[in-house]
Amino acid sequence: MIKELAKSIREYKRPSIITPILVTFEVILECIIPFITADLVNKIKDGCDLSVILKYGLILVVMAVMSLAFGSIAGFTCSTASCGLAKNLRKDIFYSIQNYSFENIDKFMTSSLVTRMTTDISNIQMSYMMIIRTAIRAPLMLIFAFVMAFIMGGKMAWIFLFVLPVLGTGLFLVAFKAMPLFRRVFKKYDNLNSSIQENVKGIRVVKSFVREDFEQKKFDNAAEEVCSDFTRAERILAFNAPLMQFCLYVVMVFVLSFGSYTIISSRGIALDVGQFSALLTYSFMMLSSLMMLSMIIVMITLSYESGKRIVEVLKEKSTLTNPENPIHEVPDGSVSFENVNFKYSPTLKFNALTNINLQIKSGETIGIIGGTGSAKSSLIQLIPRLYDATEGEVKIGGINVKNYDLDSLRNQVAVVLQKNILFSGTIKENLRWGNKGATDEELVEACKLACADEFISHFPDGYDSYIEQGGANVSGGQKQRLCIARALLKKPKILILDDSTSAVDTKTDASIRRALREYIPQTTKIIIAQRTASVEDADRIIVMDNGMINDIGSHKELLQRNDIYRDIYISQNKAGDDI
Repeated sequence: MIKELAKSIREYKRPSIITPILVTFEVILECIIPFITADLVNKIKDGCDLSVILKYGLILVVMAVMSLAFGSIAGFTCSTASCGLAKNLRKDIFYSIQNYSFENIDKFMTSSLVTRMTTDISNIQMSYMMIIRTAIRAPLMLIFAFVMAFIMGGKMAWIFLFVLPVLGTGLFLVAFKAMPLFRRVFKKYDNLNSSIQENVKGIRVVKSFVREDFEQKKFDNAAEEVCSDFTRAERILAFNAPLMQFCLYVVMVFVLSFGSYTIISSRGIALDVGQFSALLTYSFMMLSSLMMLSMIIVMITLSYESGKRIVEVLKEKSTLTNPENPIHEVPDGSVSFENVNFKYSPTLKFNALTNINLQIKSGETIGIIGGTGSAKSSLIQLIPRLYDATEGEVKIGGINVKNYDLDSLRNQVAVVLQKNILFSGTIKENLRWGNKGATDEELVEACKLACADEFISHFPDGYDSYIEQGGANVSGGQKQRLCIARALLKKPKILILDDSTSAVDTKTDASIRRALREYIPQTTKIIIAQRTASVEDADRIIVMDNGMINDIGSHKELLQRNDIYRDIYISQNKAGDDI
């Protein structure tokens, strides 16, 4: 996990290395200051003159200023390194997600990915900041202070060796008990974010069904579970403070009582006042170092699970990869399925598609129809290689899709999915997703073919009108037409419309299909539809049933011989004259 996270340090290696070095110098100076101070106290006790005091004072001031300078610069380099790591981690996670196949994306909830990009990375950032600065400072301070205390106080310094095992054992037990709670709480964080995301996305449905109270209770339960687990973890971690205080007071009582006794009994020979003051200072240094270590352990305990969750995303490799020598040119829009079986996960028992054999000529218009769950969308998702066939081959232009460069393949296969997505930005910016170099004239032409120009022209800002995130400020039909126009701008060899005219009226639907025939006659057009009117003028119609091809034929042929197609037609038209 650490090795994987460390890959994201990259250009911030320099501040990451400089910080511990600066901290080391800072600690050395801080540990020398009490030693010089003790010597000064003894000089004053012996009756030195003012020049000696000024000399020592100047040395102490210079050392204090240098220690402050080292500490300040270390703080700057530390923040630079930790913030840089967080930036790189977010970028690496986002880039990893962009390379995922649909199969990879199915493994993670959207809310979980958001939590990992925000809360989890913030935890790692805080931990890294503490590791390269505090986690270096605290042990060094502990070691140097102990050595100096041993030099100044002799046998009295051994008290620290008795305290450390007690403290170390206590901190280990605290971390051991808290770790499982943090592991569990992050999963509940995901559920909490999922509840928020689902509610905001479906707010119109929530309000139309007056389910605000239900959603509030569901959110309260999720928030209460997170709060409960965090409270338990914090209660365990709270033992750090009293444990540290106990060790602090034990040391202080011993040093004060035994030190005072030694000074009085030996009349300053075994231990003088200067040594005693330095010993007290080193005691505070050591115990403050232990306090810092306890904070580090708490933070690392918290961020350990965050690190595992981040690495889980970074190490997830796409199930779809380019071959060693990919083909970049797609010859034509012909499509063939040869003995194809497909299931969404190897662990599933049943196939989504079974024994698919299909030949589609380049430029042909194919309709696909079938009941809900008949695997219509699953079939077309194998063409642009959004998923790979479990068995058999899918070919475009006579070449297996696995032999193509992924970008080249998908640039020649335009898909208007069932769930149409528009991004925040102007209409022009959304349309140019299809072709970033498209001219304004080409945009207008594509929109006219998709019957979108008529409503765009009524907007105050026309093609410069702003689209809200997800296309919230346009209707379902308008969104579909914009998505079709965006796909047309690619001028692909294969155009797939996955039930993408369901929200437009039949007249507009017919106009769009007529425009497709005339504008891109050489393009293979595959139209998935729920209504027979959308596919009845197709060259051939595929009837899907239970993940298999039930029949293939023209509208008239299927009306005559296919029960499924006939039933759909009759239920939609409520007439049997044609039959």
